[in-house]
Amino acid sequence: MDTAAAPISDLLPTLQRLRAAQSAATPSFAQRREDLDRLRVAFQRRVEEMAKAVSFDFGNRSRHESLVADGMTVLSEIDHLRKHLKSWMRPQRRRVNWLFLPARAEVRMQPLGVVGVIAPWNYPVNLALIPVATAIAAGNHVMLKPSEHTPRTSAFLRDLLGEVFPASKVAVVLGGVEVATAFSSLPFDHLLFTGSTAVGRKVMAAAAANLTPVTLELGGKSPCVIAPDYPLPLAASRIASGKWLNAGQTCIAPDYLLLPEASREAFIAALKANVLERFPAIARNRDYTSIVNENEYRRLRGYLDEATARGVKVIELVPLERGIADAERLITPTLVIDPPDDLAIMRDEIFGPILPVKSYRSLDDAIAYINSHPRPLSLYHFDNDRARVERMLDRTVAGGVSINDTVMHFAQDRLPFGGIGPSGMGHYHGRDGFLTFSKQKAVLYQSRLSSMALFKPPYRGLADKLVKFLTR
Repeated sequence: MDTAAAPISDLLPTLQRLRAAQSAATPSFAQRREDLDRLRVAFQRRVEEMAKAVSFDFGNRSRHESLVADGMTVLSEIDHLRKHLKSWMRPQRRRVNWLFLPARAEVRMQPLGVVGVIAPWNYPVNLALIPVATAIAAGNHVMLKPSEHTPRTSAFLRDLLGEVFPASKVAVVLGGVEVATAFSSLPFDHLLFTGSTAVGRKVMAAAAANLTPVTLELGGKSPCVIAPDYPLPLAASRIASGKWLNAGQTCIAPDYLLLPEASREAFIAALKANVLERFPAIARNRDYTSIVNENEYRRLRGYLDEATARGVKVIELVPLERGIADAERLITPTLVIDPPDDLAIMRDEIFGPILPVKSYRSLDDAIAYINSHPRPLSLYHFDNDRARVERMLDRTVAGGVSINDTVMHFAQDRLPFGGIGPSGMGHYHGRDGFLTFSKQKAVLYQSRLSSMALFKPPYRGLADKLVKFLTR
């Protein structure tokens, strides 16, 4: 399978070719619907091949998790786009201020042109194909840069999209950091980047030179809070589902947990029991995902080594021999109990199967702790008390929230997905994605008769009366 990097000198000519083809004609509803139909059929036919490619890149990636998180999500999003596209494309009538009657107004949805998409390695298909499909639905052409850390999957995406679309509509660019840097400097009509906050800053700086609008889907430390009287076994089950999906390599995974000190030991026991039901063993378990590469593995191992050296309690929920862990790039589900905030594990986004557990004395203390840190991509609150839930929602700011669950808000087609501040900017998914990749063009249709035609120099008489009336 060819995974050779694209020559940097080819990037701008590729963009120019895509733009020339897109500007030649605005694709009709029928054309866009056909494009989405063909993409769905081709992807559904090759979804098992996709899961194998992703697993190859990770060393081991749960087939079931790939089929759901990178398969079902894409197919569901395409179905949602197909179902609603016609109504989204329809011009929207808007009321005209009475002074300008009998004119009429509308908003038309117009394609931007060529959309650039830079996709990450953790969900390399989902986070590539959903933006591509949404941009196509909005009538754009697309240039995709998948991650170099999942080369087999990136080649799969190139072959899949090459099968579905002509090279003048969708282009896939393979390569490493140098290619990604040059890619983000291209004069796209819109650029969507998914990745770390640090790289997101560089992407935004590069795009700013061309005044390219950006959507940044970043990350950060997403907090999880358990209220004093919430059932701990239920919380443990739902936190385990969100935290250890893809071995924690998820931008919206719970990054750290806040709970009452009195509940801590009971929660740890409930979580350990739940995790052992899911993963009786970690080594050679096809349902448990490896860390994607050696650098990421060593980074995560470094967090645990630092915590241990500082005397912080570290609990492996499932035993795993260190030699096997190193050989297979496995980090077992692990808790770090009350780590001080100066540890790297509390400063960095973890992006792995390690969960710091910290105690709070009151819900106000938990809210204050969350608000003392950069605004997160996601927030999770487990509570059946409506007043406390409202207080959490009202007093914290996050990209998205799940109440009494984790990560599930991402899978909702009708909810916008996106961060805020260091966790990102802009939204996509469903209609929000369609709007992100469209220009909402304001159009006023003036009538043969216009009341404002009376307002013209010389400004006296009727003009004086009109101004006096309008400014009263």
